[in-house]
Amino acid sequence: MPMLDEAAAIEATLTALQPLRAQGAEVIVVDGGSADQSVALATPLADVAMTGEPGRARQMNLGARQARASALLFLHADTHLPPDAMERILHALDTHTWGRFDIRLAGHSRWLPVVSWMMNRRSRLTGIATGDQGLFVRADTFQAVGGFPQQPLMEDIELTKRLRRTLRPACLKAQVVSSGRRWDRQGAWKTIRLMWRLRYRYWRGVSATQLAKEYRHAR
Repeated sequence: MPMLDEAAAIEATLTALQPLRAQGAEVIVVDGGSADQSVALATPLADVAMTGEPGRARQMNLGARQARASALLFLHADTHLPPDAMERILHALDTHTWGRFDIRLAGHSRWLPVVSWMMNRRSRLTGIATGDQGLFVRADTFQAVGGFPQQPLMEDIELTKRLRRTLRPACLKAQVVSSGRRWDRQGAWKTIRLMWRLRYRYWRGVSATQLAKEYRHAR
């Protein structure tokens, strides 16, 4: 789990993972230099809580290197899994090398159910997934494709493009619940237009570094 200034959400997210820890799952949190109490709040609720270089891709790759399991799950700090997540993941990895969950965005905007449907539908059609959807993958497959690329944006898109070349994902209908705060804060359709514009330009070959600058400016 990558983390940066998530003191408001991290306790609830990690508390929800304690039943999985009891079943043998290892929870690894990698902080990117938080200025709040994120690390102090996360430490007693994780098996490993560490600090690394900032950047979601770097943080997740560092966490993956610490993991001892044969399967990896990458979860955002504002995302909650369904109760039977471990069983669903292990069952999916019997026949697939990687996969993701459907997503439900939680927030105030009345457009969030539409955004959630669009994200799930697009993912099923393209075989591409985003980090919000709870990506899971066999550890040896993750290593074989080189892990997350060291880029400041679209690292999840690039990773799943690489994974798709090996096999299409297991698309689980069970839903993770992720915060819709970005859409609430910036406006649903404004955020949709921004994200589609960035993805289109990435597809056209614009560097992730340039797009990250534009994304930060837009936010």
